[in-house]
Amino acid sequence: MARELKRLAWPPVRLSELAQAVATKAGLPVAALPAAIATDDVDRICGLLNLETDPVEIRGHDFDKQLGAAAPALLLLPGAGWIGIVEIRGARVRVLAPDGSIEKLSADEFRRGVFELQAGPQLAEIDAILNECGIRSSRRQKTQQALLAERLSEKKLVTAWPLRVDPGSSFSRQLRDAGLPGRLGALLGAHFAEYVLWLLAWWMLGRATLTGQFDHAWLIAWVLLLASLAPFRWLTTWSQGLLGVNLGGLIKQRLLAGALRLEPDLIRSEGAGHLLGRVIESQAVESLALSGGLAALLAACELLIAGVVLALGAGGWLQIFLLVLWTGLTILLGRRYGHRRAVWTEQRLEMTHHLVEIMTGHRTRLAQQPPSEWHTAEDQELERYLESSRALDRESARMVALIPRGWLIVGLLGMVPAFLSFQNDAAGVAIGLGGVLLAQRAFKRLVLGLSQLLGAGISWKQVAPLFHAAASPVDAGAAVIPAERGSTKVALSAQDVMFRYPGRSEAVLRNASVKILPGDRVLLEGPSGGGKSSLVSVMAGLRKPTAGLVLAGGFDHHTLGMRAWQKMVVAAPQYQENHIVAAPLAFNLLIGRKWPPSQDDVNEAEAVCHDLGLGPLLERMPSGMMQMVGETGWQLSQGERGRVFLARALLQDTELVILDESFAALDPETLQQALTCALKRARTLMVVAHP
Repeated sequence: MARELKRLAWPPVRLSELAQAVATKAGLPVAALPAAIATDDVDRICGLLNLETDPVEIRGHDFDKQLGAAAPALLLLPGAGWIGIVEIRGARVRVLAPDGSIEKLSADEFRRGVFELQAGPQLAEIDAILNECGIRSSRRQKTQQALLAERLSEKKLVTAWPLRVDPGSSFSRQLRDAGLPGRLGALLGAHFAEYVLWLLAWWMLGRATLTGQFDHAWLIAWVLLLASLAPFRWLTTWSQGLLGVNLGGLIKQRLLAGALRLEPDLIRSEGAGHLLGRVIESQAVESLALSGGLAALLAACELLIAGVVLALGAGGWLQIFLLVLWTGLTILLGRRYGHRRAVWTEQRLEMTHHLVEIMTGHRTRLAQQPPSEWHTAEDQELERYLESSRALDRESARMVALIPRGWLIVGLLGMVPAFLSFQNDAAGVAIGLGGVLLAQRAFKRLVLGLSQLLGAGISWKQVAPLFHAAASPVDAGAAVIPAERGSTKVALSAQDVMFRYPGRSEAVLRNASVKILPGDRVLLEGPSGGGKSSLVSVMAGLRKPTAGLVLAGGFDHHTLGMRAWQKMVVAAPQYQENHIVAAPLAFNLLIGRKWPPSQDDVNEAEAVCHDLGLGPLLERMPSGMMQMVGETGWQLSQGERGRVFLARALLQDTELVILDESFAALDPETLQQALTCALKRARTLMVVAHP
């Protein structure tokens, strides 16, 4: 089987063609590549195809499960090439051959081929063991595979790149691809069938009672109808749960993608409290929208059925009119409830924002604000919040109590003409009463669903920017390959650059031009507020210039894309713009590389730390490079944090390193040591400092 996999493998130069063909065969919406790209950068290729991918290491102990979860995927088989898996259905693996045909292999054959490719000299050892033990030929292959699986259980066999639709693509397309419309149809169909069977069961019981024909046959039929409800009830519950889980997963994925694509200036202008409020409201949107939407949808179905029953009953069109009128009243009260809830939500989010700001600035309050003034405004905020809570509770109680119980009274009043006419039979009156009770049950569900939907709609105002930000185009670059490192004549050039922050009329940069050659050592000085950091962010690709042209290695940002730009230019922003993640020190240092790192990466990071004078810090840390740091871990001084930021930039191994005020918090001796390290390790260096 190893020979068969080698036959199906694609060479690295055709990787872009393979990725596009696998995605197309799997039914994924992809952008057309203008030409084949001779690169093995899977992330870049998938970005150009508007796909998302993340490498997964597949090991021997869980090979089948991990492979099944990855498809459709690209697999890199060491010593063979690239394998394109279109689909795994049951025990069959559909592989795309280099000639464009689809070949089907059994899961056992595919696993055996991968194991044989990775076994190497172990196959000869296993064959020798089997010969010595005298294993029969009929059981030899199965025994060989079992021994191989045991020996390779912890070894990385292949690396898989699952191909997935970008979370920012059409949400309706994602819903269709996930099969959610079909599941919603199954839910509504099962609920409708359950409701109809339930009505038939009680119709049979009522008819037998009113006509006096209550024999064993009718009783058995009634019991059978009730028993038939069980599978439909199970299908309704199962479909509702599955629909909620899958839809919730898509919403979470979309919101996370949107959060990562928000403009940095928008995040900076909001503050930690408002951002926390968005996170809280995103959870409310998912839980309330799913439960409330389904409840309201099922309640609407039940109201329609109740209307049909009322039309067949003694009340006739009078009760239908009252049902429509009461539904309108429900919607009216729901609007009032929605207004109250909007006010309450706004005050709650404002309190959350203020609370986070107070917690963040607690040390400043302790040092500079008199204790008597700490809680001056908090009591007034709390009083307004309590008043809004009481008003919201009154509206909620009015809806919950008035709508279902009020309908019961109104529905019975609609039966009064039927009682007074003495012309309706008992069956018609019973059907009318049954319709009233059915509508009351539907109104109970409708009130619950409306309140949850209104809450979700209010929360949506906070979450909508995240949802829509996911659709922002990702700058994957054009289908070109940048020049190899060291072969460019200009590391970075900027010509007539102008930059203006959103919402401001005054430009921070005007006609700024700079040219940095490979190997240059550049010092940029200027006063505070002069636009140095803005220029650095434009050069690093963090912000796009309002006008002008910025090139890295001869290519602009649109051509290279964000990932390729970061491989050529990296910046260490100022202290207040940088962050220590609550994670191991090694992660903070190697955040620009793949994680988990190799031992060589860790050794290099440790060497850079020693060159920057962080050796004593590593010696004090009990876990060394794996010590947890950040706000909830080992506390670093400002100078230590600055050198971690500097090491992070140097370890990204780019053509140009830009250091923005990275030496400001260092004493002269440490500054000299850090500068020496930067000059030694950076190919091209630009340092930004005050004069």
